[in-house]
Amino acid sequence: MTRPEPGAAETAIRVAALGWHPVLAPALVLEPRPVPLPAAQALLLTSRAAARALAGRFPDLPVLAVGEATAAEARRAGATRLHAATGDARSLADLATTVLEPREGPLLLVAGRGYALDLAEILRWRGFRVRRRVVYDAHPARHLPEEALLALRAGKIGSALFFSPRSAEVTLSLMRDAGLAAAATTVEALALSARVATTLRGLPWRAVRVASDLNQNALLALLGPAGQTGEPPPS
Repeated sequence: MTRPEPGAAETAIRVAALGWHPVLAPALVLEPRPVPLPAAQALLLTSRAAARALAGRFPDLPVLAVGEATAAEARRAGATRLHAATGDARSLADLATTVLEPREGPLLLVAGRGYALDLAEILRWRGFRVRRRVVYDAHPARHLPEEALLALRAGKIGSALFFSPRSAEVTLSLMRDAGLAAAATTVEALALSARVATTLRGLPWRAVRVASDLNQNALLALLGPAGQTGEPPPS
């Protein structure tokens, strides 16, 4: 389970409900940054982490979220006027183009450091002024947790879930640093997108599979219930 907290714990509950034993190994540590938010005609959210970083201080603006999960997180964090795209940067740009007008003012794009640069570029190409603000930092984990290290060394990890290219990149680095690159040969890597799968090519995984859609449900569908292939769930 390479997803950062608090999302990792949420996903772990669903993995356990499928009969598997989740081993948490968050690749990133998220830290909110309370930066000032400039005036804009609308706020664009590219992740649940960005929505959580704005909890209690959402500006009174229409909010365009990258997908339903991000929209739900924004609603819990205090947003009211919400529109949801279908899960990726291109669909969010298309939504903004459909419901907003460049002449009505700039867009406020909030994200983590290094994220959503491609979305900002698309929007600017379409005539929008974009004010991008970093509302959280994502620091790489310094090492794999002890439980994950022991399970990998014992060959007890059957699948690994990857939600982002950066989480995948950091996990690969941590496994190499721990001398566990060869442990990937017994692990099936489950990727949220083709871009994530491309990042995973650096280790010799037993297999790499890509979710059919850009959401957690699709990724967990790849995992499926424990024992469905006749193999016992890992302990």
